[in-house]
Amino acid sequence: MEFPRASAPPTSRPDVPRTGGVQSLTRAFGLLETLAEAGGEAGLSELADRTGLAPATIHRLVRTLVDLGYLRQLPSRRYTLGPKLVGLGETAAQQFGRWATPVLADLVAEIGETANLAVLDGDRAVYVAQVPSPHQMRMFTEIGRRVPVHCTGVGKALLSALPPAEASAIVARTGLPAVTRTTITDPEVLDRELAVARERGYVLDEGEQEAGVRCVAAPVTGPHGSAAVSVSGPLSRMDDAAVARIAPLVVAAGRRLGTLLATA
Repeated sequence: MEFPRASAPPTSRPDVPRTGGVQSLTRAFGLLETLAEAGGEAGLSELADRTGLAPATIHRLVRTLVDLGYLRQLPSRRYTLGPKLVGLGETAAQQFGRWATPVLADLVAEIGETANLAVLDGDRAVYVAQVPSPHQMRMFTEIGRRVPVHCTGVGKALLSALPPAEASAIVARTGLPAVTRTTITDPEVLDRELAVARERGYVLDEGEQEAGVRCVAAPVTGPHGSAAVSVSGPLSRMDDAAVARIAPLVVAAGRRLGTLLATA
């Protein structure tokens, strides 16, 4: 096979732009992230305002993403995240969960309670990994279960890792419905709790999702997306002394996972 000389002009391909390919890819992924931050649905003008890109550029990117199945146009002519992202997200979450399991196993060996890993998926937390406690009486959460962010340890940890304005936007969209008598239903109270969590590095779930269960959770800080690690158990074993011992270990596990994620 004969290759062109270095001085020859590049061959044109209709499906790959001759220039700006990396920029277009960056913009396309940025557009998907912007749409997710907007709650998963937005119009062209809103996307242009949020990204600072020209409307014509937004239109080209959106049409391409719609054609590929990564976006979907609604009858209202607004756009929402497309079905093709679901499979990618589920596979990525499963891989992330498998990768994180050894860290969770070490945490269970140290603490003796069930350890979980969750990621932020839209406005909810979804569990992607769990290592159960060796106790007969233990907490169990189905992998793939989606839970509210305002009344779960992992959910509040995920909120604490977000900029306050972004966390408030999620809460405004989802509301604060009561699940148990200890669920936080006042936005100001939740804001104060998240502010404390940002300072000390962890949050508590005081039976806010399930009565009689206490949970310690910490964010997994890394360069790509949000995750949270938690340890949960019955209140009879998760007293204040246990929480004081467990909290630093959960925070350390979150940092360890973040470091591994950054270097993976």
